[in-house]
Amino acid sequence: MTTRRMLARAALGLPLLPLAAPRGAMAQAGGAANYPERPVTLVVPWAAGGSTDAVARILAARLSQDTGKSFVIDNRAGANGTIGFASVARARPDGTTLLVGTISTYAMAPHLYSLPYDNDRAFTGIGLIAAQPMILVVPKASPYRSLAEFVAAAKRPDSRMTYANSGTGSSTHLATELFLREAGITMSDVGYRAGAQAVQGTMQGEVSMAIQAASGLLPLIGSGELRPLAISSRERSLVAPDIPTFREQGFPDYEAVEHIALLAPAGTPAPIVARINELARAAMNAPETKERLAALAVTPETQRPEEWAAYNAAENAKWGRVIREREIKVQ
Repeated sequence: MTTRRMLARAALGLPLLPLAAPRGAMAQAGGAANYPERPVTLVVPWAAGGSTDAVARILAARLSQDTGKSFVIDNRAGANGTIGFASVARARPDGTTLLVGTISTYAMAPHLYSLPYDNDRAFTGIGLIAAQPMILVVPKASPYRSLAEFVAAAKRPDSRMTYANSGTGSSTHLATELFLREAGITMSDVGYRAGAQAVQGTMQGEVSMAIQAASGLLPLIGSGELRPLAISSRERSLVAPDIPTFREQGFPDYEAVEHIALLAPAGTPAPIVARINELARAAMNAPETKERLAALAVTPETQRPEEWAAYNAAENAKWGRVIREREIKVQ
């Protein structure tokens, strides 16, 4: 309403009408309240069948159930997750395309690859949704029954100990390099094509140890085919409460967890981001979701959007330092 019309109404004793909200603000507020009004795609930058894909599918199913709208998975694998990230960086920032990222893609890849997107500016962090710890295991025939015994043996001048490497620059590889740095030991790596082969090689005694995701190790630990020495989470994990942490065995700064996060293209309106975060936190912390995640050795770990920036910066600094100091390069 113009000032002249407002004065005229006041002179006649008529009530003043409120000024109309800007169209952009109305659209954002309405879009958030009614979100989602269209199908939503969750891009998973890995092939179907892995643990991250499984977590994404559990989340999508729960979000579909809670909202009555369609949340679908789009697996865009390749280049260690960066192809999927690049596709979301180019997507419309309207909340209809989301990204399921892992620590290896948002905190490690920027220090290993020349990326086709600006990792710091291309995405809006919605927040963490889940976490999976890693476990240091040795073959069942290994003489070492504690982390202290293992480290002491590795420090001997005549040590020829080795570790399984399932991919240079992978989260498990960097978690292993972080352990070697913290322990002050040197070990040669034996390369394997993937985590399953690395675990198999460890079982057969081809290497002295491996650090791998808990999901692929817990059944073998339960059957006695592998012996766990330490788990990588800050506190003992609900999925393996009997395995002591690195921290409680003399490595207070050691933590290496495969965190899974939800991101959106940069420029996604804050009300939409807040609404997605609200829905995702409720979905991940639902009792039925927790049961399904536990079968994958995964636990919900959620945060609010305003917590993302500090967390992401800290993880990038941490893993960037490991990559530089350990001189890790991807061929």
